[in-house]
Amino acid sequence: MFTLNPNSPMPLVGQIVDGLRRMIAEQSLKPGAKLPSIRAFAASHGVSVFTVVEAYDRLVAQGWLVSRANAGFFVKRRGGDAPAVAPPPKPVADLRFDAQWYLKQIFENRNLALKPGCGWLPHDWLFEDGVRRSLRQMAADGAELGGYGLPHGHMALRILVAESLAEHQIAVGAEQVLLTQGSSQALDLVARRLLKPGDAVLVDDPGYPNLMFMLRFLGARLIGVPRTPAGYDLPALEALLAEHRPKAFFTQPRLQSPTSSVTPLAQLYRLLQLADAHDLTLVENDIYADMDPEPRPSLASLDQLRRVVYVGSYSKTISPNIRVGYVVARPDLLDELAQLKMVSGLTSSDITERLAFGALTEGRWRKHLKSLRDRLADGHGRVAQRLAGLGFELFSEPKAGLYLWARHPDLPDGAELSRQAVGEGIMLGPGQLFLVEPRPTGWLRFNMAFSDDERLYRFLAAQIRLQEAA
Repeated sequence: MFTLNPNSPMPLVGQIVDGLRRMIAEQSLKPGAKLPSIRAFAASHGVSVFTVVEAYDRLVAQGWLVSRANAGFFVKRRGGDAPAVAPPPKPVADLRFDAQWYLKQIFENRNLALKPGCGWLPHDWLFEDGVRRSLRQMAADGAELGGYGLPHGHMALRILVAESLAEHQIAVGAEQVLLTQGSSQALDLVARRLLKPGDAVLVDDPGYPNLMFMLRFLGARLIGVPRTPAGYDLPALEALLAEHRPKAFFTQPRLQSPTSSVTPLAQLYRLLQLADAHDLTLVENDIYADMDPEPRPSLASLDQLRRVVYVGSYSKTISPNIRVGYVVARPDLLDELAQLKMVSGLTSSDITERLAFGALTEGRWRKHLKSLRDRLADGHGRVAQRLAGLGFELFSEPKAGLYLWARHPDLPDGAELSRQAVGEGIMLGPGQLFLVEPRPTGWLRFNMAFSDDERLYRFLAAQIRLQEAA
């Protein structure tokens, strides 16, 4: 059959599901074939019957198996050929490197062997053990699984968020915390409240493709504020404010994506002065704050939410699957954001919010964050050294955060390089994805958690040699 690996980051249930789907797709298990009984499978693979029950149930729900009373589980007969276990990578020529590609294609190509250009952490870097313990505790406590959550979200988690923000000098009560389905929903709610079609809005350049796509979809005019290794290009920012009179500036002062650059304190003060002078709302997207080993001031801590709306998330550090984020703002604005949340999707998930609360309070959260920060710092050291050894220019060396932003003088088109990389099973992060006005560029975003594989550097070295020989 197949072998289960208890040391794999993939849970045993997932391994069983993938293994059986593969056997069905490859016709090792023919339509109509009977599977081993739950107890027999559990005994032969050394797992619990509960693990096998969950795996078989998933396969039934996905249409791969059928359960027959008092007979067992059988491979389901289909009208056509069984689908493949996972779609193969799309042909290189089909990949389009723009914001829509980033939102859709990057997830469809998660099966690529190497993912140095992705925007998430590996399973074993996340706090999945904390989520599992929280889930077990919820089950033991008999938590209600039906009904809706509260409009503002699970109260205990909102109190915890407020207490955590107080540790970072942001004075808010739980009534000023709105829980959302990740930071993406928080940013969308804020944009829909602040902007109307045709409004000018400032964004970091390079910046966050998902945000840019969402703002364009709302009809906003995007104005890029050049990002430098030392923060913002302040003269350019002041000129853009005078020329375009934007309504808002969506920005990441800390460990910014894709550059991981950090805005110094003096620039934060100047930005707040400019916001007052130009009646500008600052939307601080601080989703990488938990990855930062330094206790830095934020725009929100300096302004206390007069002109700042603050967005955070647990998706990057606990698990993307639970999709728990939050937004804090002055009370009148937050109430309007809560109304928008209800109109567009009623409440967020009380279950996932309870899961997050349990993970954050079960005693190992701070130890997890320290371990994560240490691993990222180690990754920065190794990856920066390897890239510099190949002749790459590093935008900055933050030694913290998820990314490095780098380019090589002999590789001027990151999109073309990325197309070649897909053919080698490598997902890169081409720089033009992150630009307000996409254009060919050699800049690439490297994820520290996925950029420590020798195959990546062999590929890059081979591409450099090809360019030098041309």
